[in-house]
Amino acid sequence: MQVVKEYVQRWYESGLDPDEYICHQKWGNLAEIESTATGKRQKVLNFCSNDVLGLVQEEAIKQAAIDAILQYGTSNSSCSVLSGRIELHRQLENEISEFKHLSHTQLFINAWMAMQGLMDAFCHLAIPVPGFQHTREALILTDVLNHGCIVSAVVNAGTRSGKVFGHSPRVRVKAYRHCNVEDLSRKLHRYARPDDRIMVVSDAVFSMDGDIAPLPDMLEVLQNYPGSVLLMDEAHASGAIGATGRGIYEHFDILPQQAIEKGIVPLIMTTFSKFAASAGAAISSHVAELIPLLNVSPTSIGTISLAPPLTAAALESIRQVRQHPELVTKLQENACYLRSRLAEKDFVAIGETNVVPVILPSDINPKVFGRHLLEKHGIWVSPIWFIAKPRLRITVNALHTKEEMEQLVAAMVATRDLLYQPMISA
Repeated sequence: MQVVKEYVQRWYESGLDPDEYICHQKWGNLAEIESTATGKRQKVLNFCSNDVLGLVQEEAIKQAAIDAILQYGTSNSSCSVLSGRIELHRQLENEISEFKHLSHTQLFINAWMAMQGLMDAFCHLAIPVPGFQHTREALILTDVLNHGCIVSAVVNAGTRSGKVFGHSPRVRVKAYRHCNVEDLSRKLHRYARPDDRIMVVSDAVFSMDGDIAPLPDMLEVLQNYPGSVLLMDEAHASGAIGATGRGIYEHFDILPQQAIEKGIVPLIMTTFSKFAASAGAAISSHVAELIPLLNVSPTSIGTISLAPPLTAAALESIRQVRQHPELVTKLQENACYLRSRLAEKDFVAIGETNVVPVILPSDINPKVFGRHLLEKHGIWVSPIWFIAKPRLRITVNALHTKEEMEQLVAAMVATRDLLYQPMISA
């Protein structure tokens, strides 16, 4: 452990450690937080929450979670395939299937497990079956800026979870340039073999850049590879894009059925921590036979099923979204308004969604910028300082008012003027 101690010491000395805060209470977009370093408490305006539709404190959703606890208790105390499946699981799976226009859904306790479970199921199937020999290799192509849960799953796709050594056919993983369909096409042409089982994996909305995957163009490329699988991670797309928040297919005014008609197998991962006031994830498909494999993947059979209050909260949240599409409209209007106001003040905000990354000059430390916003203006944003393009990662939601967004913009202008002053005077 000496290496760990020395590394962490140097990490702190280099200022790479994040500022940490404990939240004591929330009122809409206001929160009372405490700095773990100083113990100071303050009330702040929150622009770093992923509660995109503002449903976390919705009374009907809180009551649904309470009712689930009263009926089932706080935990299912088992995995789904043994004794941990409850009626709420079935209802939530059906609700997601209708929402995403794919007829079969499997729940997972989080996105990391969902992605790894899918790789296990797709690449390695399940247990040996008499008379069936698994001989076809898998080729997986992944956007170079995909979320960590995707990266972790694909780099470990060569061996089934729970096995030290694998005996399945080889899994080959290749990255393609970010949202670059021409590069995707080139990589498929270069690496795909006649008998390969092909999967392309992409975020629908990219969590750090706020941009949207070019789905129609991806479908055009993949129709040249009949039977190929296209997996879209809709963690930041569900509830956020599309006229009614159904995600990337609705955003481009198409249905998964149109992918199916092109000979492509569409898969969608839905997560509940952003739009659905809960936690957990799900994989949806029109292929019924995929579900039993997902159900007995190591990440399903080896861990507890989604807890009753989390299941109930996600279920009621999706019902609320379907009943109140105006929430999605308001979110999208807020995102457009904030982006326009930042542009007017000469901030560089990349992307096009409610995830609003503001790129700062390389000599400005986003952590210092974010700390000043918090301490001097009571504005809480997420500074990202340890990647190639340092940025502030602002997340706008459906509850933010124009007055609150103007407060954010004014604070950012004041902070920029203060931090840039030494450079101007020099």
